[in-house]
Amino acid sequence: MSLRLQSLTLAIASISFASAAQAAGLDRSTQPSWGFTQDGTFAYIERITIDPSISGKDNAATTPSPTTYEEGRDTNNMALNYNFINYGAKADINDKVSVGVFFDQPWGADVEFTGNNDFVNDTEQAALAAKAAEAAAAKAADAAKADPANQILAYTAVKTEREAGAAYNIASNIAQHPNEGTNVSVDSKNFTGLLGVKFGEKNNWQVYGGPVLQKLEGEVHLRGTAYNSTQGYDGIFAQSNGYGWMAGLAYSKPEIALKAALTYRSEIDHDTVAYEYMPATGDSGTNDMTITTPKSVNVDFQTGLNPTTLLTAKLRWVPWSDFSIKPPLYNATTKKAVGADFKPLYPNGLNLIDYSDDGWAAEVGLGKKLNNQWAVSGSVGWDSGAGGPITTLGPVEGHWNVGLGAKYNVTPEVAVSAGVKYLMFGDAKSKIPNGDLVGDFQNNDAWIYGLRLTYQKK
Repeated sequence: MSLRLQSLTLAIASISFASAAQAAGLDRSTQPSWGFTQDGTFAYIERITIDPSISGKDNAATTPSPTTYEEGRDTNNMALNYNFINYGAKADINDKVSVGVFFDQPWGADVEFTGNNDFVNDTEQAALAAKAAEAAAAKAADAAKADPANQILAYTAVKTEREAGAAYNIASNIAQHPNEGTNVSVDSKNFTGLLGVKFGEKNNWQVYGGPVLQKLEGEVHLRGTAYNSTQGYDGIFAQSNGYGWMAGLAYSKPEIALKAALTYRSEIDHDTVAYEYMPATGDSGTNDMTITTPKSVNVDFQTGLNPTTLLTAKLRWVPWSDFSIKPPLYNATTKKAVGADFKPLYPNGLNLIDYSDDGWAAEVGLGKKLNNQWAVSGSVGWDSGAGGPITTLGPVEGHWNVGLGAKYNVTPEVAVSAGVKYLMFGDAKSKIPNGDLVGDFQNNDAWIYGLRLTYQKK
């Protein structure tokens, strides 16, 4: 029974590629532990393509707020295709000790807004805003001159003059980037080394762990009136190296094709350099900052139902509520915002990106061996999302997914697996960091395609 069922593992794995746009829209993680717990000598290389379709409406309300939304203009599809390659290999040194090395790309984002909407620069609108600001500044100055002893009028004149200057700066920036949309790019690379030791009467138990080197880089460009005084912001975050670790515990019972694994992946701190420009204030700067990619806990399970059928299950937790990106200049500029009472609106400044909830994901699947060469599989999965309203840079709120996979044994050691997964995203209201609603994204989805080549010698 075990020999028959073991061949099904890769059929299931063939559709368990990264679940694109998981909680927070950044998580594309695969876990090297699935490859490390394979029997014998094992190696793989896989190519994954993520094809999302995410569009919505901007906010037509004259004064957007955390509770005010009116259906506006179409945003077009703002999510770009994403392609990446993962690979890895493991070997048994003896019947107790195993080693492995793996490469994956767990965090990523590719976003670009197009069309005529609040997330794209509008030169005509910018010119009108500059003229309105000039008129308001002149009116406030005249009022202050008419009553120079009135401190409120004097303060208002100064405040309005500054706002006029900001409007001019933004208009000038838009003129330099006409019709350019908000765009984001985030890229990561993980290199993981694992050492495992088996124990127990039949070596059924295994502990494993090892270091992780992670490379991370990204850039954010905010365009359009949706971002108020932060429109035109540019943030480029230089590539950085961060170090973490992975550890886990696995149990196997080959006679019934049972495998269970609990894997912990640590958070990783990235000390990087941020190159920023804020047109509203005319400020630019190069500052040190820290970005921490979140930890995760993963549970993987499989067992044979009969000699040709395999049941699998997965559970994943990521504490997205602890995650944030706080660029120094962006944060400092938002501290300067004041309300009608002239008091700071955000005394601690704002984060560029943050989330309110932790993310949970679950998946169950069935694999079926058809003959000595072919096996097929199917799965159903769910992702909770990371709370709403959600950031405009990843406006999805969880998803449901279904997947199909197939595996063909070219030789007893070499196999080709292919899979496709369809994701149905949850509807999401999007917000900017101050909480104002700026968009509504509904009826969105994505396709994931994967192709994997494996070698296994037991």
